[in-house]
Amino acid sequence: MTLIAMTAFAGNSLLCRMALKHTPIDAATFTTIRLASGALVLWLVVGMRRGQAVGRGNWPSATALFVYAAAFSLAYRQLPAATGALLLFGAVQATMIGYGMWSGERFRRLQMAGLALALGGLVGLLLPGLSAPPIEACALMLAAGFAWGVYSLRGKSAGDPTQVTAGNFLRAVPIALLLNLLMFKGDALDSAGIWYAIGSGALASGLGYAVWYTVLPVLKATKAATVQLSVPVLAALGGITFLGEAINLPLILSSMAILGGVALVLLEKELLPGSRHIAPADRNQPR
Repeated sequence: MTLIAMTAFAGNSLLCRMALKHTPIDAATFTTIRLASGALVLWLVVGMRRGQAVGRGNWPSATALFVYAAAFSLAYRQLPAATGALLLFGAVQATMIGYGMWSGERFRRLQMAGLALALGGLVGLLLPGLSAPPIEACALMLAAGFAWGVYSLRGKSAGDPTQVTAGNFLRAVPIALLLNLLMFKGDALDSAGIWYAIGSGALASGLGYAVWYTVLPVLKATKAATVQLSVPVLAALGGITFLGEAINLPLILSSMAILGGVALVLLEKELLPGSRHIAPADRNQPR
């Protein structure tokens, strides 16, 4: 089930990239359909469960969710699936680790070295060159990662994660509709693109989060955090297999630096006396 959840999260990158590259659907329409179908599936999941859970979402978190989803789609107009997933993952982890440091967490030297390595990998990925991705698209994906990091931090103590996520998805839909009105194109309602968006929202997002929250209680916090290192790798493999994308040496080196650096931070469990567990090991953060 953990593998299914990670595959679903990687599938978001593949479905979004496939829709925006191979169909006329625009990023705003894709975002709206993704959020609406995700909200529907999550509320169906919540409705099938017995009892009432605490937490129903809130508008600030819904806004962060919308910013993530919109920037994610806009970035994938130009980014390959692997590069986008790597930038997103790096930005999410940097946001949450940075928050931990700002809130007083103390790190061992190995963790600081891992953080420096991961940030160096991000910088290396963005350096100008023949294989460098478009800087505007990179900035959008980094903004998406920052927004998802904020969303995850806000949801740490918000109640039942599935119900909270369902409520936030529902609140994000009208915000996405406003963006849709501003960016709508007459040829955007392509049937293939719509199905890709529904797959991203209903399956990769809605059911993906439902499965993830089901397995989290039986995973140790560190395992829950480190298993997410597989998402950019799965996205890269999917990009090669289904989209015909090429993996170049700069991307491989940057991936090793980012994923290896984050792994050093997450796996170094013994923090200095008086410090707390770092935010990225929190069990309530999806991807």
